[in-house]
Amino acid sequence: MAEVRLTIGGRAHIVACRDGGEAALEALGRRLDAHAATAARAAGGQGSERTMLYIALMLADELQEAENAPPRDGVSPVLIDRIADRLEHVADTLEQAAASA
Repeated sequence: MAEVRLTIGGRAHIVACRDGGEAALEALGRRLDAHAATAARAAGGQGSERTMLYIALMLADELQEAENAPPRDGVSPVLIDRIADRLEHVADTLEQAAASA
């Protein structure tokens, strides 16, 4: 079992994941961190738990919009995002393998 250090809103979090899942988890952490400043302002200084709630709400809103969006060229935007995430994971894995070779 691997561990990944995520920094979200300036706070470090150690999270366990499957071996090989580190790059994908780090990408998710960056996505959460991208919303951290806005969420902290929305939380009005009520603490990190409230900030994380606002981050979750922002992501849920993005997901709902993506799910309700009409398909582009017959393909769901959610599916395109998932494929892009997987390709990014594969690229990260290949880069790590090349660096350790």
